[in-house]
Amino acid sequence: MIVHGEEPFDAETGLAALAEGPVTATDAFYVRSHGAVPEIDSAAWRLRVLGVVERELELSLTTLREAFREREVTATLQCAGNRRAGLIAIRDIPGEAPWGPGATGTATWTGIALADVLALAGPLPEAAHVGFESADLCPEAQPPQRFGGSIPLDKARRPEVLLAWGMNGEPLAPVHGAPLRVVVPGYIGARSVKWLERIEVRSRPWRGYFQHVAYRLLPEDGTPGPGAGMPLGLVALNADVLAPADGQTVAAGPVEVRGYAFAGGERHVARVDVSLDGGASWSQAELLEDLGRWAWRHWRITVDLVPGDHEILVRAWDSSAATQPEDEAALWNPKGYVNNARPRIRVRAAAA
Repeated sequence: MIVHGEEPFDAETGLAALAEGPVTATDAFYVRSHGAVPEIDSAAWRLRVLGVVERELELSLTTLREAFREREVTATLQCAGNRRAGLIAIRDIPGEAPWGPGATGTATWTGIALADVLALAGPLPEAAHVGFESADLCPEAQPPQRFGGSIPLDKARRPEVLLAWGMNGEPLAPVHGAPLRVVVPGYIGARSVKWLERIEVRSRPWRGYFQHVAYRLLPEDGTPGPGAGMPLGLVALNADVLAPADGQTVAAGPVEVRGYAFAGGERHVARVDVSLDGGASWSQAELLEDLGRWAWRHWRITVDLVPGDHEILVRAWDSSAATQPEDEAALWNPKGYVNNARPRIRVRAAAA
């Protein structure tokens, strides 16, 4: 793990760990926190469901397990600040961690459908959003508050959105949100709230700091503030190279290039192309195992490198026929979010 902060704990997955397979090992899965990991007694813990509903609920973990059908979803989560380091290289972004391409990962999540709990509560006609509040207190917020955010009610009612207690076949670890977290496939990781304690059905989006101030895309000359910029939700199409590493020396001749691509939202990865000549020509990579509509695709291609220096450029395409922006400079923003520019690495091929 590449640690960006100890308290709160922030760490991204190393490229070698991401390259091991399409499902990311739990102990290597990235961690993004805004407060200390809370200490929660699972036996005493209760989930409260309130707001514009017919009936408020208070549910124990045992009740959630016994009263609702268990479900499983394989989904990729990705931090909104993934690949921020590329934007920092263009212009400094004070106060923000220099996340590389490892603030993302794919896991198989086990729990129950949020939709089933909402159906029991009975959203009223004015309900339009579902908010989530965590147990962790976040001192960076002004004023300090618990982490929270919301998603549209239509998304919350989709079967893929889980209240999860398991990850890759094991109980959730505290650092990943035990005893219960939200998993919102296709959305930025900030909406998959960990250490869930409260669900609030609302007529308007969440007004807390982490949706109304943070996690918003500002124009280049923008200043963070309540309601400034655009709220982030759906993940943008993105891709990166996992091997070889940028700056690595490889043996001249056939070289396997591997990476990931993730479409986000309701889209899926349709194609990945690789260029060795700055984008003048492209070769199509092989898409590897398909884990379902909510997971990334790993890809690979073998290229022939003559001795010397090379730049490897990648672009992904999604099912809406969209591809990645060409240049990171055009994406720079004051918080360093949504860097989905075409990745490029430089390698040196050495003669045997």
